[in-house]
Amino acid sequence: MNIRKLSELKTGEKGIIERVTGVGRFRQRLMEMGFVPGAEIVVEKFAPLRNPIEYVLKGYHVSLRHDEAEKVMVRKLEEQTEDH
Repeated sequence: MNIRKLSELKTGEKGIIERVTGVGRFRQRLMEMGFVPGAEIVVEKFAPLRNPIEYVLKGYHVSLRHDEAEKVMVRKLEEQTEDH
């Protein structure tokens, strides 16, 4: 499997959330926002200093700081190309 930190994905890349690490209120807050296993997430854009990072999750935009995104583990979805 191609598991990595959410913070490692680049603009436009997609992933499937595998798990959220961290403890307590932080983890609970992310889970309430939709960061649950099986959810697809897309990197929308980075702020000028690469912090925060904007994602699209379940049809809405959410921003996380880099250190927060490091606590979300995703399986990167590979680009599928069509052969013609």
